[in-house]
Amino acid sequence: MEGVSVEDVMKAVSDTKSLDMFRSIAKGSIESEVLKQTKGLSKKQYYFRMRQLLKAGLVQRIKGSFSLTCLGAVVYHAQLIVEKGVNNYWKLKAIDSIQSSVEIGEHERMKLIKTIIDDSGIESILVAQK
Repeated sequence: MEGVSVEDVMKAVSDTKSLDMFRSIAKGSIESEVLKQTKGLSKKQYYFRMRQLLKAGLVQRIKGSFSLTCLGAVVYHAQLIVEKGVNNYWKLKAIDSIQSSVEIGEHERMKLIKTIIDDSGIESILVAQK
């Protein structure tokens, strides 16, 4: 099997319905029939999206149930980080605004981030930046 690209992975989870299917599988092994019925997709839509997830190496089918592959688990955790970023959009925007309008030192920058951001994962990403 040839490798997959970042583009393949991103494309497989790029629309709301595909991402929703991926998240459902990530929350626990799920049977094909259950997934088909709960996502409100036509057969064609369902199979198209599932084929993309399988082709990208994000999910695997074992005895009629889908589960994440190791790559799928990595992508799922990355997606959770992106989701946290989106959920903190306005706080991140405020930090950007303050940093661009005022010349602040590294110590003040760290203090600003720690004051505004209440998520240690995002905080560590921002602290490592620059």
